[in-house]
This record gives sequence, C-alpha cells and structure tokens, in this order.
Amino acid sequence: MRFSPQRAIVVSFIVAWLFLPVLVFPIPGIPDITKMSATCYSVLLATIVFDAARIGLFKPSWLDLPMLIWCICPFAASITNDLSPYDGFTSVLDQTMTWGVPYFLGRIYLGNLSGLRQLAIGIFTGGLVYIPLCLLEIRISPQLHRIVYGYNAREDFSQTIRNGGYRPTVFMEHGLMVGAWIMAATLIGIWLWKAGVIKQLWSIPIRWLVIALLVTSILVKSFGASMLLVIGIVILFVALWFRTALPLLLLSISISLYLCFAINGTFISDQIVSFMSGIVPQERVASLEFRYNNEDILSDKAREKIVFGWGGWGRSRIYDEWGKDISVTDSLWIIAFGTNGAVGLISLTASLLLPAIAFLQVYPARLWHKRELAPAAVLAVLLALYMVDCVLNAMTNPVYTLACGGLVGVVLQQTRASKVSKRSFTTQRSLHQQRPHHNSFSALNRSDKVGK
Repeated sequence: MRFSPQRAIVVSFIVAWLFLPVLVFPIPGIPDITKMSATCYSVLLATIVFDAARIGLFKPSWLDLPMLIWCICPFAASITNDLSPYDGFTSVLDQTMTWGVPYFLGRIYLGNLSGLRQLAIGIFTGGLVYIPLCLLEIRISPQLHRIVYGYNAREDFSQTIRNGGYRPTVFMEHGLMVGAWIMAATLIGIWLWKAGVIKQLWSIPIRWLVIALLVTSILVKSFGASMLLVIGIVILFVALWFRTALPLLLLSISISLYLCFAINGTFISDQIVSFMSGIVPQERVASLEFRYNNEDILSDKAREKIVFGWGGWGRSRIYDEWGKDISVTDSLWIIAFGTNGAVGLISLTASLLLPAIAFLQVYPARLWHKRELAPAAVLAVLLALYMVDCVLNAMTNPVYTLACGGLVGVVLQQTRASKVSKRSFTTQRSLHQQRPHHNSFSALNRSDKVGK
C-alpha cells in the first residue's frame, strides 16, 4: 500500500531475507514455515488481496517449463518411491513456495527493464545496509541473531571462526550466505557505477559505496565469494571491452558439463583438487576434497534412482550399519540429484542458466553497458555465478529466483516486441512493393483517357 508494486515486491523480499530470523516452525498439514516460505506466503497473499488482476496477465512460455518441472517433480519422486500422494503434494507445495512463487512474482512484477533496475538497486542497497552489521560481528563475533531473537542461527559456532577471526552471519544461516550477498551487491555496484545508472545514494558518491563493499567482501572471509566476484568482473568487462559474452557462455557450458559428468558417474574431482592445490590455501583444498568425497558416494546412491530420485525423509543419504547418517550434503546440486533425480537436477540447472542465456540472445553483450540494460545484464551474470555457488554450496536465496522470473519476462517482452516490429515491417514492405504497380496502373488509365 505504501510503495509501487515493483518496489513493494523488491523491498518485501530483500528486507525479509536480510532481517527475518533463521527458524523452522512446524505447522500441521503444510510444510514447515521458514523465513523464506513465510515471505512467499505473505507476498503471494498481498498480491491476491491488493492486485489480483495482475495474476491474470501471466502468459506461460516454454521458458517457464524448467521451473514448472522443478516444482512438480517431487510428486513423481514420492510416487515412484511408494510414498503417499499426500507426501508428494506437500513436497510439491514446499518446493513451489521456495522456488516457484518467487519466480512467478518476478515474472508478473519484474518482467521489464524497470523492474530489474529496482531489483538490482535493492540488492546493492541491501549490501550497504549489511556493512556496519558485518563489521560489528567481525569485532564481537556473530551475536546479533542471539541478541535480537534470543538464539543463535547455527548450533555449530566453530563455523563462524575463520583465520583467527570471526566470519559474520548477521541474520542469515551461515557466513557463506553473507559472503555471497556482499559479493552480489559489490558486483552490482561496480557495474551500475561503470554504466552511470546511479551517481550517488544517500548523498554519498557511488564510488565510495563500492569501495566500502569491496573492503567488506574481503573482511567477511569468504574465499569462494571473492573468486565469484573476480569471475563476474571479468565477464562484465570482457563484454564491455571486447563486445562478447564468451566467458559467460563458457562458464554456463562448464557447469552443465560438470553436472552431466556427475550424473553419468564420470568425476573430474581429482583433477580439480590437483589444479586448486597450487592456487588456494591447503585448508581450502582439504575442505574441497572432503566435499568431493562425500558427493562421490552420494551420487552413487542417487544413480540407483536416477530418474526422479529417492524423495524426501533422508532416503538419499548414506547410513552406516547402525543407522547413523554419515553423509554430508554441502552442495545444492547433490541434494537435488539425490531427492529428485536427473529430472530435478536438469530442471533446476536450466531454471537458473536458461534466463541468462536467453537474455544474451535478445540483448547482445555489446549493449550491456547501456544505462537502461546494465541492471538486467549484471543480474544475468549473477544467475550464472549463483549456479556455480550451487555446485559448491546449498544456499537457497529467493532474491535470485525473483531475478530468474524477471529476466524471463524481459526476454519474452522483447521477443514479442521484435515479432510485432518484424510483422509491421513486413506489412509495410508488402504495401510498398504493391504501391508502384498500383500507381503505374492508374497513370496508364489517366494517359489513356487523355489520349481518347
């Protein structure tokens, strides 16, 4: 009621993601309430109450198919594992609230360049708001969640200790989530600054705000997020200087090939560990190797139910002879593969990568530095980086799903506009070709009359 619809959607999701508590609240009959599902339920209800007519404007497209499959494949997983239809329905509801609703809201509200500009600036602003909170927790240790809500976001406090200091979590589940958020805000800030989209915020020149985010991205001690930031900067500035999106395409192809190899049981983890051992600290290499070892045994079990997976209730995990869970699922891709099989993993990957590739098809890289296109372009790059993060971590973020829906909406809008323009051009050309014949015929009649 206070903001325009686009801004209301952006503010609701970003403020909820940044400041709601980390919790799992069980309610009989429906999936557990989390900060993410609570946000989706609330915004969807507000849309129905205040703006129901907009829902009827949704026009499905083949680009929506991967997200649709990803949302409904838990039902097939439940049925093929002899679980009840009720279990399948609740699993579909949970997946739809986590992924489908943010995507749908992005489609109907942010499916134009103006909406994606609002979202990009919202992420940038959210990163700036988190700077003092991150600096405070770096100094006093992650305590804000306990101070405000009365309990710690994570039981394992050792996860917050890194390199002799503290890694902030603020109101998120893990420090890696904070690092990824600051990375996204920094990359957006750099590109909006370079494209001249905004000059200042809160009467502060944007260059100083970007520098503050860069410093904070180093202080939060997230090596993976720092590497993703470097990759994102390379992709954007190659597009600026060389007018090509080849690095983005290569990144997307590399992710797809890696997951295809994993589905088929062909792992290249040993080669990756050997390559990284000469670049990153040994501690990070050991962590990566431990993760790959777990993914090897988890993917072996996932291939026993390769089509639709094992479903829920921990059926895709590994247990010892005493029934103790001995597996560690750090990555979103292995969770999707184990629970929803190859169908789920492929549809999830396509949901995140296809909007970026489709955006590239309608808006070539040579246009990404334009002021009106820069916010959408940096969000497209962020989706590819988020998919890389999903290969390494399991940090579900509804803001990225909003961006997926918005990018698909922009692509469809531009495609429809191009078809209308092409149709109009064809019609005008046809009329133009007919007009000389008509004029010569009239002239011939007039000359014939004059002669008579």
